[in-house]
Amino acid sequence: MIRYISSRLIQSVITLFAVLTIVFMLMRLMPVEGYLGESYDKLDEIQREKIIENLGLKDPIHVQLKKFYKRVASGDLGVSIAYRPGVPVAEILKSKIPYSLGFGIASLSISIISGITLGIFMADSEGKILKRVGNIYIILINSIPAAIYYILIQFYITDIFKLPMLFYIDRPISWILPVLSLSLGTTATYALWMKRYMVDELNKDYVKLAMAKGLKRREVMKKHVFLNAFVPMIQYLPSSILFTISGSIYIESLYSIPGMGGLLVEAVQRQDNPLVEAIVLIYSSIGIIGMLAGDVLMAILDPRIKLGKREGRI
Repeated sequence: MIRYISSRLIQSVITLFAVLTIVFMLMRLMPVEGYLGESYDKLDEIQREKIIENLGLKDPIHVQLKKFYKRVASGDLGVSIAYRPGVPVAEILKSKIPYSLGFGIASLSISIISGITLGIFMADSEGKILKRVGNIYIILINSIPAAIYYILIQFYITDIFKLPMLFYIDRPISWILPVLSLSLGTTATYALWMKRYMVDELNKDYVKLAMAKGLKRREVMKKHVFLNAFVPMIQYLPSSILFTISGSIYIESLYSIPGMGGLLVEAVQRQDNPLVEAIVLIYSSIGIIGMLAGDVLMAILDPRIKLGKREGRI
């Protein structure tokens, strides 16, 4: 187990290093004029060059990259250069993270519980109505771009149920739609795969034998089918986390939530390198930790996974 986890940790660190390096390089390819913002036309050429030099953008790219990793390793996320000039990035994120974290955890919890529950009912031949409704729901969610049904929900559901169209910190009722919207995609994913895994288990010989011996269907479903079908569901934890992260970027902008999603969009637009790099670092770390957690949980819950030389192959 230790060897398996160590191997996954090394892979995770390499992945994080690659993601940060790519983002760093892409940001450095953007026009330097963006770093000066609205003051670009007010400055002469000498002043522009001086500011660019002070930002370290005149250094060779490998020198900039080395300084960046040295700074991150020491726990310094840098200082904002455009969003809030001179303010430490850590201070900016401190007020933003609770919003994104709260909405992310709430939506992920809802999607896992509701998705798995819906999948169970869809797999049960007795729940024909729920099976049809669930299939329609999964098809709609997977066929319609998320941005479209996010907007439709905001415009029409707010009017039907008289809910606020935007987020207000002092009005909990305004939190409902963002959380539900964010959970729709992952709910469909969990429902689809839970149904497939349970149907697959129901067709196996041990289930048919148990039913032939007189065991009740509900008892077989609960004690055997569900448990065996639930184990492979863990592999979708990383994708759920990543889907929630990507969805939060749009949802936070749509509902004016002062979280990290909208902040990332604005930071990229303003070419605030330290802020973009810090947000990407956090998002990437969350996604990679989710992938690592999924691998480890699969290894712990499924004894068929070998943790030796083949590193997790069944």
